[in-house]
Amino acid sequence: MRKVLLLALGSFTLGLDAYVMAGLLPAIADDTGTTVALAGQLVTVFTLAYAVSAPLFASLLSGRRPRGALIGALAVFTAANGLTALAPSFGALLAARVAAGAGAGLYSALATAAASSTAGPQRRGRALALVMGGMSAGTVLGVPLGVLLAEHTGWRATLWLVTGLGAAALAGLATLLPPLPAEPQTPVRERLAALADRTVAPVVGVSFLAAVASLGLYTYLAPVLRSAGGVHGITPYLWAWGVGGVLGSLAAGPLVDRGARTPVLVGAVLAAIVLAQALLPALAPAPLAAGAALVLWGAGGWALQVPQQHRLLALRHGRGPVVLALNNSALYLGSAVGSALAGLALSAGLRPAALPWAAAAVAGAGLLLHASATARRGRPRAVPTGARPTAPCPSTLGNHEHS
Repeated sequence: MRKVLLLALGSFTLGLDAYVMAGLLPAIADDTGTTVALAGQLVTVFTLAYAVSAPLFASLLSGRRPRGALIGALAVFTAANGLTALAPSFGALLAARVAAGAGAGLYSALATAAASSTAGPQRRGRALALVMGGMSAGTVLGVPLGVLLAEHTGWRATLWLVTGLGAAALAGLATLLPPLPAEPQTPVRERLAALADRTVAPVVGVSFLAAVASLGLYTYLAPVLRSAGGVHGITPYLWAWGVGGVLGSLAAGPLVDRGARTPVLVGAVLAAIVLAQALLPALAPAPLAAGAALVLWGAGGWALQVPQQHRLLALRHGRGPVVLALNNSALYLGSAVGSALAGLALSAGLRPAALPWAAAAVAGAGLLLHASATARRGRPRAVPTGARPTAPCPSTLGNHEHS
C-alpha cells in the first residue's frame, strides 16, 4: 500500500485547493471588487476544467505508462496555483483556476485507476478509500488552516501555501513513485459507449446529482450560515465538515471490503446527506447542532464515492479506467453545475439560507434515481418458453453480491 499512500499525498493537495476557495470567496470578492456570487465562479471554472480534462487526457494517454502523466499533471496543477496567487485581475484568476482544474482532473483520474490496479481486488476498497481520504484530509487539515492564514495575511498567502504543498508532493512523487503498469489502450468509441451503458449511466448520474448538491452548497457555506444563524466565524464549521469527510471516506473502504452490499450503503449515505442538508437552516443558530449536521453531511459526501467506484468496477470489469474517468468527470461536472446554479440563484435574489433545502432536493433526486436503478437491476429476467435457465458463474455471483 506504499504506492497508494504516495498517490494519496497528491490527492491531499488537490483536496485543499478544491475546497479552500469556499472560505476565501468573501476576501477575494472584496479584493477584486466583485460580488461573492461572481467570485464563486472561480470554483465553477476549476471544477468544470477538472471534469473535462479527466476523460479528454485519459483518452489521449490511454495505453501509456501513467507515471509521467501523473507527475506532469501535478506539475501543471502546482504552477497554476502559483499563478493564482500572482493574478493581478479577476480575469487572470479565472484563467489560472482553469489550468489548476485541468491538472487536478488528470491527476485524480490517473491516481484512482493506479491505486485500484496496484492494490488488487482484495484491497481495492481500502486503496480507493486512501485516495479519497487524501482529498478529505486535505480538506479537514488544510482548509481551516488556509482560511485562518487568509484572515491574518490575505487570501494570496493561502494560495502560496497550496503551491508549496503541491511542490512538496511533486518532489516526493518524482523521487519515490515507482513505474506503474500501463492500462490497456481503449478506443474512443468504447469510451463513448460507456455513456449509453444502461448499467453504468444511472450510477454515474447519482454521482452527478450528489456533486451538484454537495459542492453547490459547500461553496457558499459562509453566506448560508451567516444568513440562517448569524454565524460569522466559518472556520469551526469547515473543520466539522472536513472531520466528517475523513471519517466517512476511511470507514467506507473497510465496509466494502468486508462484504457490505454497496447498493444499501449508497442509499444510506444519500439519505444521510439529504437529512443533514435539509436540517441545516433550522440548526444553524445552535453551533453544536449545526456542527453535527455538517459532520454527517461531510461523512456522507466523502463516503459516497468509495462504494460508487466499487460498483462501477464490478459492473464493468476490464474497463475500470474508462468508467472511473467517466465517474470522476460526472462528479466534478456536477460540482461545477452546483456552484454555478447556486451563484445564479443568489444573484437572482434567493436568500442564502434557502440553499440547503434546494441542495437537499437535488440529493433526494439522486436517492430516487439510485433506488429506481437498483430495483430494475434486482428484477429477475424473464426466461423464454422452452429455454433452460443458465446457472450463474461464481464471478457473476460475486459481482452481484457487492454491486
